[in-house]
Amino acid sequence: MSETLGPVRLRVAPSPTGDPHVGTAYMSLFNLAFVRQQGGQFVLRVEDTDRARYREDSEQQLYDTLTWLGLPWDEGPDKGGPFAPYRQSERLDTYRPYVDQLLEAGHAYHCWCSAERLQQMREAQQAAKLPTGYDRLCYGKTREERAALPGFSDVPVVRMLIPDDAPLTFTDVIRGEVNAPRPDDQVILKADGFPTYHLAVVVDDHLMGITHVVRGEEWISSTPKHVLLYGWLGLEMPKFAHMPLLRNANKSKISKRKNPAARLTWFIEQGYLPEALRNFLALLGYSMPGGEEVFSFDDMVEHFDWQRVNTVGPVFDVDKLDWLNGHYIRSIEESDLAGRLVDRLVLDGVITGDPTDAQRALVAAATPLVQTRMVRLNEAPGMIGFLLTTDADLVVEDDALASLKDDAATVLEASVTALEPLQEWTTTAIEAALRASLVDGLGIKPKFAFGPLRVAVTGRRVSPPLFESMEILGRDSSLARLRALRARLA
Repeated sequence: MSETLGPVRLRVAPSPTGDPHVGTAYMSLFNLAFVRQQGGQFVLRVEDTDRARYREDSEQQLYDTLTWLGLPWDEGPDKGGPFAPYRQSERLDTYRPYVDQLLEAGHAYHCWCSAERLQQMREAQQAAKLPTGYDRLCYGKTREERAALPGFSDVPVVRMLIPDDAPLTFTDVIRGEVNAPRPDDQVILKADGFPTYHLAVVVDDHLMGITHVVRGEEWISSTPKHVLLYGWLGLEMPKFAHMPLLRNANKSKISKRKNPAARLTWFIEQGYLPEALRNFLALLGYSMPGGEEVFSFDDMVEHFDWQRVNTVGPVFDVDKLDWLNGHYIRSIEESDLAGRLVDRLVLDGVITGDPTDAQRALVAAATPLVQTRMVRLNEAPGMIGFLLTTDADLVVEDDALASLKDDAATVLEASVTALEPLQEWTTTAIEAALRASLVDGLGIKPKFAFGPLRVAVTGRRVSPPLFESMEILGRDSSLARLRALRARLA
């Protein structure tokens, strides 16, 4: 267990530029585990200064997905807090004094280079196999002096002036002493008046009292810039903890462009349980003292220790997630799973409008039949959707029809004859009547006898247990579906 450090404040600071990245959940999980262990606060800050990529709906998606995942924050744009506002676009007046301080101290300078000129500079550097970075054409020049040169832009940006002796080593909570490459003269204020990430994150983390900055290892190379800014501005520096990157099977960084699992909403669409995803994300970067693979968030909080974070980039193995999800589905109470299945069936349009008591009862009755067979909740429509479909609307799938043997019509006719006289419509009575008629009467082997009935009742080749399904479906619908397929095969 980590040593108690006193009040800690951690934050996650995503950019609302689309469907939230799974990495946001990954970082939030580790931030929150440490905060809960230490009795601190977890802050959600929205870094929306990249206006070119900003998407209006993304912020709400962020709230929705982190709430679904069970990773609540203590302060944020939607909740307020003592350091509001928590959107960077609402804090623009906050940053300008810090920019002016850096300019006056000679730690920053104006740059009037146009985008075209910067692109040409980079291309020339690449062609000469030189490191890419700003060549300081504007440094030390007045506006008038720079305007006399090619590639002038009327509205300047502000750049840091990186010294030759920039500190390139820092102490990381997870990794110990870390060496980073020398940065170039980073833009800290854009032409539109918005700060870049590097300035805004330093200022906001200071003003919001952030004690630990937990982020992906791709930010290691930027840390020297932040160390310089903290020093120049006379601000107390937080502790840094750089988590390993989530990687694809080929070890490449997981991205939304190439892997749908990088989208946080994908996990909802695919029917994963939030507790399974939390467990999975924890396993990607963390090991429990006893080596357990299945553990709760509370277990993680109890034993949390930054030294147990594995710095080797974990591979995002969806098969492992499926295994965990199936385990959690089998482990939860039937009533809990039934409620989640109802929600899923509403999401997929199998149930329209508010679920009725009768629909809920049907799903509850079917839950024990599918609980041990499901891996993801998105299997629910295929597994039990037939129970919530009218007889007239039941669709018999093509592969199910193709699986029927030549004797299917005879089997269905015999089944209807055997079931019509039943006094009680129970699983036991249904099975006994059908076995007597089809296995004993027609001499069909059990593994072949009931296939046509399954196709007729469910529309599929594979379904939950047949006799139990027919009991839940009821006499009238079961017989109607048997007769309908019999007529179709005539």
